[in-house]
Amino acid sequence: MKAGDRAAFTRLARRHQASLFRYAVSLARSRADAEDALQKTLIAIWKSAATFGGRASVKAWMLTITRNSVFRAGRVREAPTDDEPLAALGRQAGWGNENPEELLQRLQRIESLERALNELPPTDREALVLRDLEGLSGEETAEVLGLSLAATKSRLHRARLRLMARLTEESADGS
Repeated sequence: MKAGDRAAFTRLARRHQASLFRYAVSLARSRADAEDALQKTLIAIWKSAATFGGRASVKAWMLTITRNSVFRAGRVREAPTDDEPLAALGRQAGWGNENPEELLQRLQRIESLERALNELPPTDREALVLRDLEGLSGEETAEVLGLSLAATKSRLHRARLRLMARLTEESADGS
């Protein structure tokens, strides 16, 4: 692809298109915005292939371009500005519950998990999608987010706690 091979680009795009789209959806305000960002991403990948330096994995490089496409278009979901203490988030997430089996059952419900993930602030959702769904390493996630590894770990920890808190709240509401 770096040498201008269109077939190589097509294979790479097909292999990673679903991941790039999932990530764009997690950041964008709408599915249509995510589709637009994906198109811009694929064009940017083709145009900048020759400059890929190999510092990160190809997947991390493409996810970074996806992120930049969504942010440049100004189509990012709004982020709430709450900074909850970790202890409070832990209690909301169900730490110390006497019935861990009930908690496990709630976590296994895919619909609840998707709903909770979509309710998270965009920065939390982004960190979770990259690390836990797309399987990037901590270092790759940090590179895509433009953060230090320590800051990425902190963001991921808070995001996981917020996700658990939303799942716990939903279960308590009987949803």
